[in-house]
Amino acid sequence: MVHLRKQSDPNLPSSRLVIAVTGLPGAGKAIASSLAKDRSIPVFSCGDVVREEASDRRLLPTPENLGRLMLEMRREYGSDIMAKRLVPKIKMVQPDLVVVEGLRSLDEVEAFKRVFNVAVLAVHSPPEQRFQRLLKRKRSDDPRNMEEFRERDYRELAVGVGSVIALADNMIVNDSTIEAFRLKLNSFYEEVR
Repeated sequence: MVHLRKQSDPNLPSSRLVIAVTGLPGAGKAIASSLAKDRSIPVFSCGDVVREEASDRRLLPTPENLGRLMLEMRREYGSDIMAKRLVPKIKMVQPDLVVVEGLRSLDEVEAFKRVFNVAVLAVHSPPEQRFQRLLKRKRSDDPRNMEEFRERDYRELAVGVGSVIALADNMIVNDSTIEAFRLKLNSFYEEVR
């Protein structure tokens, strides 16, 4: 069953819902986003905010640079900076349902809740499965070895992703095949609609 958290503020557009997808790296957030796009649901990514900032600062998108920049942005602009940068972009789209991938802190969740109805979807996978997926994915910011993988997990947990996962409205466990995971996600999106 899908649990949606509705805002009580009558000034909020009751039809606008943000599905905030959270999880540790390699859990399956990108697949959740991809399936949303397949359903013509607009998708926004917190990671893209960091990658855009890296591009603006002319930084190479290495795991070290992006991790350091993510922490630096939070220190400079506040722990809800990713949400603050995405809210205006979300307001510009027409659909009543959007997905935001990669929330890492409760402050981000609260920043979205001040403007939209929000339902947090946590995606969970065992560490070894996540590591193997990241090795296969080979995105520029993915870890190249177990030490980098653990460092990235610890950095994500330090920012607060564990709290977002723990307090999520919905959780999907991705510990089997990609087909099984897609079925779970499709059921979730069907219920949301």
